[in-house]
Amino acid sequence: MKKLAFSLLLLLAALSLSAQVREDFKPATTNQPGHAYPMVNSQRIVRAQLTAPNAQSVKLDIGGVKYEMVKNSEGVWTGDSAPQDEGFHYYQLEIDGASVPDPGSLYYYGASRWGSGIDVPAADEDFYTLKNVPQGKVSEVYYYSSVTGSMRHCYIYTPAEYEQNKNKKYPVLYLQHGGGEDEHGWPQQGRTGIIMDNLIAAGKAVPFIIVMDNGSDTYGPNNPRPERPAAGARPQGAPQGAPQGGQRPQGQRPAMGGGMPGGGMPQMPGGMSMGDPAGLKQALEWALAQNADPNSPYCGKLDVDNIAAAGMSCGGLQALHMSDDARIKTILVMNSGFFNGGEDKASLARMKQKSVIWILGGTTDIAWENGYDDFKQMSGTMPAFLASLDGIGHGGTYMQPHGGDYAKVATAWLDWWLKGDLNAAKMFTGPQPGVSKMENWIYLRKNIE
Repeated sequence: MKKLAFSLLLLLAALSLSAQVREDFKPATTNQPGHAYPMVNSQRIVRAQLTAPNAQSVKLDIGGVKYEMVKNSEGVWTGDSAPQDEGFHYYQLEIDGASVPDPGSLYYYGASRWGSGIDVPAADEDFYTLKNVPQGKVSEVYYYSSVTGSMRHCYIYTPAEYEQNKNKKYPVLYLQHGGGEDEHGWPQQGRTGIIMDNLIAAGKAVPFIIVMDNGSDTYGPNNPRPERPAAGARPQGAPQGAPQGGQRPQGQRPAMGGGMPGGGMPQMPGGMSMGDPAGLKQALEWALAQNADPNSPYCGKLDVDNIAAAGMSCGGLQALHMSDDARIKTILVMNSGFFNGGEDKASLARMKQKSVIWILGGTTDIAWENGYDDFKQMSGTMPAFLASLDGIGHGGTYMQPHGGDYAKVATAWLDWWLKGDLNAAKMFTGPQPGVSKMENWIYLRKNIE
C-alpha cells in the first residue's frame, strides 16, 4: 500500500511538472532551414526531438546537464531541458552513450569541436537583431603568414561608411575568442557585425574596424607544433599544486564555458598553449601590411596609433602576450592572467603599451589569482587598472542585457584610450572613480589619478 501511495505521489508530481510547461514552443532561430526542432518556449525551456527507432537511450545535453528523452511508438525521441539562461548555448545529443550534434541545428565551433548551438530568446535581443540599417561587412579573409609559413584565415568587420570614406582612418580592435573556440566565434555566435551596425546607426558607437583571428591554431612549417607532454607531466608555465594566495574560496573550481555540453574546460589538442600569441601577432602584421599596400582595399584605413588587443579567458592570455608590441596601444584582459609560477610573468616588466586593464570576476573566478598577481607585479609608469566584480565568477556579466557591467567598464576603457573620451575616463580616474560606485565592484590602480 505504501509503495502504491508513493507511486501515485510520483505520478502526480510528474503531471504537475508537465502541466507547468507552457506549450508555446517555437523553432529556434539557429535551426537549419526547414527544421522545426529544436524549439524554445517562453519559459526558455529547450525541447529537442530526434528520430532514432533503434536507439536504446537518447539524452539532451545542454548547460552541463543531460536530460532524458522519451521515445514514442514511431521511434521519435522528445525531451525538454530545465529553463536556460538567455542567449547562445552550445549543446549536443547523447545517443546510446555517443555524443553527437543535433541534425536540426546549425553548427558552430565551440568546446573544441563543430557542434550544435541554440539561441534562447533574450529580453535585450533587439541590439543584436538584424535590422534595416546601413550594413557594414564581415569579410572572410585568407592570408599568408610568414610566422607560421602557411595560409591563415580570419574575419574583418568594416563599418558601412568604410568604402565611401577613402581617406578616413579607423581605430582597430583585435578581438580574440575564448578557450575551445576559434575565429568563427565572434562573427557567428557573437554577431559582431550586426551589433556594430545597430550601435553605429543608433549613434551609440563610432565606426571602427574589428579583426577576429584564430588564436589556437598557430602552427605551421615555420612554427611546428610542440611534442605532446608525457603522461603526468606538467606543461611548462602551468600552475603546480595550490595556487598562490591559498585555497580557492569554497574549495571549488567554477565551471567554465557558459553552457558547454558536459560543462568544464575543453582540453586543447596536441599540448597547445592556450596563450600562444602567434595567431594574433601574424594577424597584426598582415593588417599593417595591407594598410601600406596601395592595391589593398584596406590601404590607409587603419589608425595605427589606436590599436587595442582584447580577449576573455583564453583570448585574454593571447592579448596579454602582445605586451612586447608597442604598436598595441592598450590591452584588455578579461577573466584571465598569466599562470602563476610560469615564465610569462617576466614579460610584465617589459610591457610596451600605453595602458592595461584586468577585468575579473572576484575570488570565485578561476583566473582571479593569476590576474591579481599580474597587476601586483606591474611596475614602472604604465597606467594599470584592475576592476573586479565580486561573486560573479569566470563568466562575467556577458549573459546580462547589453553585456552588463562588464561591458560598461570595457567600453569606457576603450573610449578613453582609443578615442580620448574624458567623460569615459571618469570610470577610472578621480578620488571616486565610476567603477567604485557600481554595486559589488572593487578596484586597484597604478599611475592613474
